[in-house]
Amino acid sequence: MPALNTDTPLSSRPRAVIVGASSGIGAELARQLARDGYALALLARRADELQTLADEINAQTGEPRARCYPHDVTHYAAVPGLFQQLLHDLKRIDTFIYVAGVMPNVAFSEYAFEKDKLMAEVHLLGAMAWLGQVATLFERMKAGQIVGISSVAADRGRVKNPGYNASKAGFDTYLEALRNRLTRSGVHVLTVRPGPVDTPMTKEVGGLFMVPPEKVVCDTLRAMRRRQQVLYTPARWRWIMLIVRNIPSVIFRRLNF
Repeated sequence: MPALNTDTPLSSRPRAVIVGASSGIGAELARQLARDGYALALLARRADELQTLADEINAQTGEPRARCYPHDVTHYAAVPGLFQQLLHDLKRIDTFIYVAGVMPNVAFSEYAFEKDKLMAEVHLLGAMAWLGQVATLFERMKAGQIVGISSVAADRGRVKNPGYNASKAGFDTYLEALRNRLTRSGVHVLTVRPGPVDTPMTKEVGGLFMVPPEKVVCDTLRAMRRRQQVLYTPARWRWIMLIVRNIPSVIFRRLNF
């Protein structure tokens, strides 16, 4: 496998790791960051899709700009060693994006522990395993950017898919805690809360107000440049969720929402 091209003739390329890069928001982030000049380490469970994406990026840039690392985020014990391999291959990490996600279809009257457990493992425990490694590095560097792709589902416990709401809420709180700790070291932590996005993950679930992943990525990259702390995308969700968060419980628990 050829070495990643991490430098230009006049400067050093920015370097990013994307966990959950094989499709949807993660894949589109990889494409756009490659256009912006990044060297990329792409991680995901689906090795074939990941390799296809890396090949696409490398063909478009005309050089080995992206490398794929097949990885299941629930294999926590593999994280420290893989993180060191990423550091060795990239030589430095500037931006780390955690976008791994699952959304099994859960019926209204269903209480499925295995589905809930999987969502907690991917959205929260997998994030903790990776971001603990990243935070240690960035705190020592006194630099770096962490981006977590969460969801508007984190804002309140709704009757649909409680496990998804709870796991995303836990991820949100963890990102906030990292932000509060790492800001002292000059590290930027961005929480992205998209509304429904048209991706393979949401194909079975469906829903109103679906937006393409390109919209979420455009807003996310802008928020990264501005060092924003929390992003709702599209912007209307900031106001929708402000209303939702302030609905009294006596009313909210009667809503089919």
